[in-house]
Amino acid sequence: MASWQAHALSFMLRHTLKKQLKKSVGDIAAMRKAFGKSAYKVPDEIEITPATVGGVPGEWVTVAGGQPRATMLFLHGGGYFGCSPKTHRSASCAFAQRGFRVFVPDYRLAPEHPFPAPVEDARAVLAALREELGSTDKLVIAGDSAGGGLALATMVADRDAGLSLPSVALLFSPWTDLAVTGDSISENARRCAMFSPDGVRYGAGLYLNGADPKNPLASPLYADLKGLPPLLVHASESEALRDDSLRLAERAKAQGVDVTLETWPVVPHVWLLFHQMIPEGRESIDKANEFAWAHLQSATQPRTQEPSTA
Repeated sequence: MASWQAHALSFMLRHTLKKQLKKSVGDIAAMRKAFGKSAYKVPDEIEITPATVGGVPGEWVTVAGGQPRATMLFLHGGGYFGCSPKTHRSASCAFAQRGFRVFVPDYRLAPEHPFPAPVEDARAVLAALREELGSTDKLVIAGDSAGGGLALATMVADRDAGLSLPSVALLFSPWTDLAVTGDSISENARRCAMFSPDGVRYGAGLYLNGADPKNPLASPLYADLKGLPPLLVHASESEALRDDSLRLAERAKAQGVDVTLETWPVVPHVWLLFHQMIPEGRESIDKANEFAWAHLQSATQPRTQEPSTA
């Protein structure tokens, strides 16, 4: 059962952010302004350090004086045209508090830099982290909404290039189908707390800039997903992009990927960003944290050698 806080937050967003985005379709500056608001106060123990990794600007998020046990590449959402590391600090700080050294790249955005620019940036950052760490055993990739789709596209491209992948991926309401074919686009048109069908389609067109919407690096729902690391997928039952998660999980499982899919009622799209306001946000982060550390521990455990039969 959804919390009263989730009901209240979704109601508020439907009557504020969703209306602003719907009214602003076609006006990039207004859409970015609506997406770019953030009232999150960075906790005193968190240190934000601007940095460039792999030629891509961004920020490291860590606990000051702490000793992180693993590294996370967090790719922010925003429809590929908006948001930034700053707008997603509620998520990056939460994972830093749980023992991660988090890098959030400020990857290039459409329409100035359409597909495949964000994929190129994310791959460059991942390559630099891979080189720095010398191994991907203690590396997690995560992303919300467009960032979740970008995380999948980055792994698909690197797998095809024969490169090692992060040990685990955390995907929050990932946008995986820029062809916008999921039934939930229309089924949840009223219930979704953030997006209208026209807004989703407009954002897809901005990013694609004429590219095939079923290109697997733009829409990883259509990719060969074999060989990807364990995936955790969180989605809202009420969001317009619900089916992007459900179909992704189904296809990945069918191709032999270890997938854990969880859905929540009522909560808005990428509700982990509101973890200070709703208990479901904290639950999502805690479950993702547990999933990540379980698989990181498995990845770093020494393998026992099989007894010789000679």
